[in-house]
Amino acid sequence: MLQTFNEKNRDIIVNINGELVHRDQARISPFDSAVQGGDAIWEGLRLCKGRVFKLTEHLDRLRSSALALAYTDLPSRERITEEIRRTLEENDMTDGVYIRLTLTRGEKITSGLDPRLNRSGPTLIIVAEHKPPVYDSDGIELITSTIRRASPDCLDPKIHHANMLPSILAKIQANAAGADDALMLDLNGSVAETNATHVFLVEEGKLVTPPARACPEGITRATVLELCATNEIPCEVREITLTDVYRADEMFCTGTMGGLVAVTAVDGRPIGDGKVGPETRYIAQLFEDESERAGVRMVG
Repeated sequence: MLQTFNEKNRDIIVNINGELVHRDQARISPFDSAVQGGDAIWEGLRLCKGRVFKLTEHLDRLRSSALALAYTDLPSRERITEEIRRTLEENDMTDGVYIRLTLTRGEKITSGLDPRLNRSGPTLIIVAEHKPPVYDSDGIELITSTIRRASPDCLDPKIHHANMLPSILAKIQANAAGADDALMLDLNGSVAETNATHVFLVEEGKLVTPPARACPEGITRATVLELCATNEIPCEVREITLTDVYRADEMFCTGTMGGLVAVTAVDGRPIGDGKVGPETRYIAQLFEDESERAGVRMVG
């Protein structure tokens, strides 16, 4: 699974601290904290039929991450919402759009890790691209990575930070193995998530997903859990091992960029019959309906 360049994005306008500029002219300082130390937080948003899905939840998570990292002078939810709207309107975007929202600690007066060197900021970056869900609707294949997800006593995954080297290293392993993505375990050997998404198993009609202990508190994941409660679908949050994965009836991943997609094989072993299963199709349809119905009106 390799994304390709979309010609519709060649002349997009991006937003840097409220300044709308062509993608080729967009710049941030080499002294920005994102460049100096990966000191940034981010959210991925999905625009569907003029609405941004779960915008309030995403902005709440962004603020929570910023507070955990002691960011100061945070832009208000109202300002961020308005800047997203300006960016979408400038690009005449209404549907099938993925928005990458990044907030860095800001610009430093000199190189160094000490946050006291930050005398201006934060830096707010908004990139909106024409991008449908990136995974194949027929399902994806995973391999198990040797790269582990850290526990909260190492780096709390509740902080939705931009230090993504573990995910990148896991993705490199998946690429080398000819798989679409990599399944990642925690330090105890239990399943955490993939390098980019949360995971669910289907066991005899019941959904099972790992606790959000070594992975972020996913908003798409939370939506699936809500849909299960609303539609009386049995669902359990508990530890999952590779044995559970290999013997599952079905498996699927969830995430803003990829939506909800079936996993048809892990480590070369088919999951169930190796095809998109009926429970996955049902949940995917519920999620699609919810995505189109809910959300904050931004354009159109």
